[in-house]
Amino acid sequence: MDHPAATILLMATLAAVGCGGSREPAAVPAPTTRPTISDAGTAPPPAAPREITFDDIKLEMEKGAPFTRELLPKRVTALPGSAIRIRGYILPSFQQTGLTQFVLVRDNQECCFGPGAALHDCIVVRMRPGKTADFSIRPVAVAGTFRIDELRAPDGSHLAIYALDGDDVK
Repeated sequence: MDHPAATILLMATLAAVGCGGSREPAAVPAPTTRPTISDAGTAPPPAAPREITFDDIKLEMEKGAPFTRELLPKRVTALPGSAIRIRGYILPSFQQTGLTQFVLVRDNQECCFGPGAALHDCIVVRMRPGKTADFSIRPVAVAGTFRIDELRAPDGSHLAIYALDGDDVK
């Protein structure tokens, strides 16, 4: 992360509230098709981000079991470096506007939050330089580049395993 204080705040937030619950994710629009080169021979615009849900990155592991990379299914290990869009909720923090990093969670804290929540129910989002987001109580769609990036507490336990280099939050 950019600043040690930001790392400490993010780790404290994740440790205090956990990563998420088991409610169904917010509805996601159907994926768009990839554009093709036109008859005029011009290159297509960049591909639209792939629409995914928290179900797409879910792990088959017992709650509280230790995480190992062997638990990652092929559908997840194929994602790093991919442009994706995923819907979820911004985990509240002290800052409400101009967020350069935040935790995107599966649900909005109405259930299942707390220490020991599922690792696959949160994504640490770090907005690209010059990009920011504002907190909302409503679901948001975050577009960016997906990464597998293990964030550990000082005791070595996992706080998060997924990260996103954020391009846009709507």
